[in-house]
Amino acid sequence: MNQGTHPEGPLAEVLDDVAGAVGAEVTLLGRLPGGVNGGATRVQLAGSAAAVLKAVPRAHPNHLDETLRAQRVVEHMRRRGYPTPAWLGVGATATHVWQLMDFVDAAAASELTPSLVEQLMEIIELQAGQASEPYDHWSYAWRVATAQDPASTGLDLNETREQSRLRRSMARLPGYSSEVSDLVERLRLVCADAPPPRDAPDMVHADLATPSNILVRDGAVVAVVDVGNAGSGTRAIDLTNLVWYTFRDPLLDDVRRRLWTRILDLVGLDGAAVLTAAHVLHMLEIPVRDGRHDVVPGVVKRGHRALDELNALRWSRA
Repeated sequence: MNQGTHPEGPLAEVLDDVAGAVGAEVTLLGRLPGGVNGGATRVQLAGSAAAVLKAVPRAHPNHLDETLRAQRVVEHMRRRGYPTPAWLGVGATATHVWQLMDFVDAAAASELTPSLVEQLMEIIELQAGQASEPYDHWSYAWRVATAQDPASTGLDLNETREQSRLRRSMARLPGYSSEVSDLVERLRLVCADAPPPRDAPDMVHADLATPSNILVRDGAVVAVVDVGNAGSGTRAIDLTNLVWYTFRDPLLDDVRRRLWTRILDLVGLDGAAVLTAAHVLHMLEIPVRDGRHDVVPGVVKRGHRALDELNALRWSRA
């Protein structure tokens, strides 16, 4: 993408909508690395600094409302010192939903190191008690892990269409293979007696373990991005996502032990089992859905390893 070009089609409509919303001409500067889910483009606002534009096709009628929810989470958390860039605007065309945010001069992490995980654990503590939107990742994780029918839980549900779709997709996982079925059965058993969560007091990022969502300068985390799925729950959800990532590198074994300890302190053994099971099921659903059959055995192996470690912690605390 060349600087100064003005594309045609849907992207041109997005740029025109952004310009109208912010009251300034918008010039494309180029695609930024990362952006696995939607892509990010660096733009220049006339008379102002550079910014980052993310635009994705409208997925459903409530897509804009969900993006506005994320914007409110950003505004709330920034007032409390959370290191996520300010959002300058949100809007939608007939075909796309967009968000415009401050540009942060830092590089996306290529991988999570022990130092970065430690820094993220400190950042996650800023989420404590900061739930501001009724979008409960905690209750959702419990429904996923226990395979409870939402109609029978008696909980106040506020699921997105994507969450409902994922739950239905995960319910079909046992039919994929006997190995997957065995792991799913083990996950269900470990969560069988776990009670539903009583509250959701914390802000939850929900994708903090993806390295490209961590912006780093000189070895320090300076920003976390991609908060589009942020909501409420327990911050142990983000810690559990980090646990899953740490299995990729033996150098992260020590920091994983500290993660497990913090998770257990926050939600106890039943809660840790629920969050672990829900995350493993999500990690299984992705390659099964995408037909990446070569990836599935590795996910199954890592899922059993996570449960083995959790069981060892259960016995050590008994």
